[in-house]
Amino acid sequence: MSALNHLALRQGIIDTCREMNASGLNQGTSGNVSHRIEGGMLVTPTSLPYAQMQPEDIVEMAFDASYDGRRMPSSEWRFHLDIARSRPDVGSVVHTHSCFCTAVAITRQSIPAVHYMMAAFGGMEIRCAEYATFGTKQQSENALKALEGCAACLLANHGMIVHGPSASRALTAALVLETLCRQYLLARSAGNVRLLTADEMHAAHQRYTTYGQR
Repeated sequence: MSALNHLALRQGIIDTCREMNASGLNQGTSGNVSHRIEGGMLVTPTSLPYAQMQPEDIVEMAFDASYDGRRMPSSEWRFHLDIARSRPDVGSVVHTHSCFCTAVAITRQSIPAVHYMMAAFGGMEIRCAEYATFGTKQQSENALKALEGCAACLLANHGMIVHGPSASRALTAALVLETLCRQYLLARSAGNVRLLTADEMHAAHQRYTTYGQR
């Protein structure tokens, strides 16, 4: 990949981080974003406010976990790298501590089939990964298990992970997931939650295979 393309990807990661905070999806520097490149990924640095971030601050990491740049990678680089390494179909990963996703994650429950928009993530539910200390190999393994067959998961007592073909698409999916979690919590507070059936979700999945196409 050319240096010009790398620069565009780095700026795209920064733009995504700033939009995460502007949209209310994230607070401070608690979230992180990565994007696949040949042989590895680009990932946000640790503990640097997004408003101060420059393209040269984005860290380049190889699949062997070595990295190059003037800053250290995010403390949660491991699950970003493991997703990129094990899922060649994934372009970008977005992780946030968004309010409603984190609230559901604190209950350590998965999100069941409450809305047809869940078809956008590919599964019948959004699983909640078992708790592990942030940045550890165990956390990464738990996240990978929860992401099997699905483009998103919750992290118990922590936040959410969403992946997509690009940083902007992953961010859009993260906003959808946050909305679903908010709706789920509101529905639970209002009374009995009625779930979609497997057949109803299958029909939604089928519709999503041509969604947005002419």
